[in-house]
Amino acid sequence: MRNPDAPPLIDIDGLRKTYNAGQPNETEVLHGLSLQVNAGEFIALMGPSGSGKSTLLNILGLLERMSAGSYRLQGEAVQDLDDTELTLRRRLLLGFVFQFHHLLPAFTALENVTMPFLMAKGRVHAKELDHARELLDAVGLSKAVQKRPSELSGGMQQRVAIARALVMSPPLVLADEPTGNLDTASSDEVFVLLRRMHAERGTSFVVVTHDSRLAARCDRLVELVDGRIASDALTPAAGV
Repeated sequence: MRNPDAPPLIDIDGLRKTYNAGQPNETEVLHGLSLQVNAGEFIALMGPSGSGKSTLLNILGLLERMSAGSYRLQGEAVQDLDDTELTLRRRLLLGFVFQFHHLLPAFTALENVTMPFLMAKGRVHAKELDHARELLDAVGLSKAVQKRPSELSGGMQQRVAIARALVMSPPLVLADEPTGNLDTASSDEVFVLLRRMHAERGTSFVVVTHDSRLAARCDRLVELVDGRIASDALTPAAGV
């Protein structure tokens, strides 16, 4: 159960993003967004192409800086952090799952899952290898630990990517169209897996999707239109 005295996991207020500021082709793509995400929530982010979903996700993921406004992550004002500090927070607090798996083709499933440890610490300890194996087992890939991405189906590769996103035990996972490159059956399997990881680990998820069928199975739906939040409401699934 969420601690009512705890700050929101994400708290953005008046967030704006402008590209080519001061140039003739200046374009503002996010127009003063305000949004809170509490620990343990599973949120779908929807909207038409060009509505600003990926830009918002990149800002939430500390991959891009906002142009104006405030963004607090676990109560910390991240707009005040330098690039080195942002990289550290990103490694420790955030996991990412993308439409295209971004697995390293020369490495095994196990090596891909442990890559965040290698990047953060320069090496992988035995207990971290064990943790990665446990995650691969949890996503149904205990027999694929030593297989390379080319030996795995698209759905299996996405399961490896999910395990990699969770390996550092981040409080928040950001997923950008995680089922967008999969067939219907694989999409359902991956979504069920995300929901199970959420239920078992208490990890918060913000999932960008075009699939209204999957969005309806999230707990909360935030819709962006033209860089603004058009609606933000609980779904019927929230009461299940």
